[in-house]
Amino acid sequence: MVSTTQQPRSLTHPHRVLIALVTMSTLPLSAVVAAPPDISAVPPDLTLPKLSTGSAGPGKRVKEVLTGYETTHLYHVTWLPTDWIRDRQHPVIVELAGNGPYRNGFGDVSTGYPEGSKLGYGISGGKQFIWICLPFVDDTGTRIATRWWGKQPGYDPQPTIRYIKQAVPELCRRHGGDPDRIILAGFSRGAIACNYIGLYDKEIARLWTAMIPYSHYDGVFEKWGYPGADRQSA
Repeated sequence: MVSTTQQPRSLTHPHRVLIALVTMSTLPLSAVVAAPPDISAVPPDLTLPKLSTGSAGPGKRVKEVLTGYETTHLYHVTWLPTDWIRDRQHPVIVELAGNGPYRNGFGDVSTGYPEGSKLGYGISGGKQFIWICLPFVDDTGTRIATRWWGKQPGYDPQPTIRYIKQAVPELCRRHGGDPDRIILAGFSRGAIACNYIGLYDKEIARLWTAMIPYSHYDGVFEKWGYPGADRQSA
């Protein structure tokens, strides 16, 4: 006798997906979608050393002034690595800061000033590399520009370019930087300036061995507001 009892059949893929969706729909939203992690709660791997007074030295982060700028409000911040040795050449990271004042939802801050820069320390861990944070210079050539370079609407880059062209060789001589091993780095505005300022002409472009731009780049977004922000100019 042949049984007429129908045997259960395995569920096809669409049926399994449907049951899974129905099951998930009965769960509370918190069980289905986990909240994103709060990255500000993660302990940092590195802590930026505080600014010190006096002259630069191994493991010290200090403000300095270039020759000829003593009567201005311009300065840069220099870090000599903990393993710095006098009379030996060291690779250099030159960093340019982002626009300021800026604060994001995680509490990260960009002041626009040299001492607010952190990228170079994060890259080097404070060892092997001399780390120099340079300012953007306003149209007067005497004050730090915290937004772009120069003043609206022209944002003249020439005062900043002149400062960098003097700063890099002078500080290499002063602190034992190797002119053949210089990295230009920057965050946000500083990342854009790697191209806009750092490659502005052949003289300044020759200073760099490599670049590390983080967050943005010149010519990618054409509506930043500074002259020459379009892709063709970049």
